[in-house]
Amino acid sequence: MDVSKFKPNTVYVTYIACTPERVWQALTDPAFTRQYFGGLAVDVEPREGGAFFLRYPDGRVHMSGRVIAWSPPHRFSCTWLVEGVPDFRELPECLVTYEIEQASGAVKLTMTEAHSWPVPDAILAGGRAGWPAILSSLKSMLETGKPLEIKMAPPEGMMEAVKQAVAAKAWVE
Repeated sequence: MDVSKFKPNTVYVTYIACTPERVWQALTDPAFTRQYFGGLAVDVEPREGGAFFLRYPDGRVHMSGRVIAWSPPHRFSCTWLVEGVPDFRELPECLVTYEIEQASGAVKLTMTEAHSWPVPDAILAGGRAGWPAILSSLKSMLETGKPLEIKMAPPEGMMEAVKQAVAAKAWVE
């Protein structure tokens, strides 16, 4: 896959008081992700080119994709295609990358969401609202053993922006 066409739209950095191995486990273990990711569980084939899924508690697929980079415990990158929300199914996949670095007595976790098309801000607002909550809950889980309880919903105007984007198909040349 040519990842050069993907441009970062959302980047978050957080520092976590634990080891790179624990952060890696938190990102790739279904039992762990279920605790801080709103009940969603990662299901990943641990190799480049492997399948990636983010599953609802009942096992249905919310996100699907392919593993682009698999370098434990430092780098995990995969494509995300939203399947669990019908209005999103026609949007192009995005690329989510987690970079894990030792930073003195902590771990620096950088999450990047990149896209291959000019995504409207109203759509990006969903990730910009969701990622800080997810990553904060991950941090809390690793440092205290308890995830955060945050109710999440799409920002105002996001769903209409998705419908408009699907109708316009700005990613088709």
